[in-house]
Amino acid sequence: MMVAWMFAYFATGAFVGFLAGLLGIGGGMTLVPVLAAMFTAQQLTPDHTVHLALGTGMASIMFTSSASVRMHHRLGGVDWSLVRRMGPGMVVGTLLATALSGWVPQRALALSFSVIVYAGATQILLGRKPSAARSLPGTPALVASGLLIGVVCGLVSAGGAFMTVPFMLFCGVSMTTAIGTGAALGVPVAVVGTLGYVFSGWHVPQLPSAALGFVHVPALLGIVAGSVLTAPIGARAAHRMPVASLRRIFAALLYVLATKMLWTYV
Repeated sequence: MMVAWMFAYFATGAFVGFLAGLLGIGGGMTLVPVLAAMFTAQQLTPDHTVHLALGTGMASIMFTSSASVRMHHRLGGVDWSLVRRMGPGMVVGTLLATALSGWVPQRALALSFSVIVYAGATQILLGRKPSAARSLPGTPALVASGLLIGVVCGLVSAGGAFMTVPFMLFCGVSMTTAIGTGAALGVPVAVVGTLGYVFSGWHVPQLPSAALGFVHVPALLGIVAGSVLTAPIGARAAHRMPVASLRRIFAALLYVLATKMLWTYV
């Protein structure tokens, strides 16, 4: 059975890796409902299924985002000055949210996940083309925005692209640059977010023996093996697809996943 589950983790990682490259997402938010369903089927930890899915999903972002960022950077799609200005705030916000996650009930986490993701999907789907005069705000405003986005990232195990991409589009950044930059911002967020989930789940009883806090190591290994192969393919595709198609794919995916989480755990 373990071999079958490892193959399932690998296949899921390959699918999510492609989406990570295509849409600039870290993949964690995409993975959470899928992992929660897999962990439930295995009856790993009934009282902490969502916590374990969130932690494992966040850990996977470190690898999927890194793989897609390399390709986006090669194609000139990452604004590193924007990463340096928004990144610190996102890191602090994510660490705060994830470190406290162990004290939040599973149902509340699932509800927060669904509501936030619905809002992000709607913003992306209805996003209007920015006026030519609109530009990015100053560094203090970018740090504050990053802090708020980081808190949300920690709550829903996301690299933040579902919020950073619409924010950058609103400020006049091109779609392909917003996707690449969003992926780059997801890497440091994933690192500190993973540490937060490990810490918050370290002393929680009844977790699987193969878990490191709220990170399920076998699932993480299978997902990473699949995602690093397909993330660069998705990144190349993102630079060839129309902007409108990217918006619709991203929004539709988020609606489906949020509904799945809401239906199962709330």
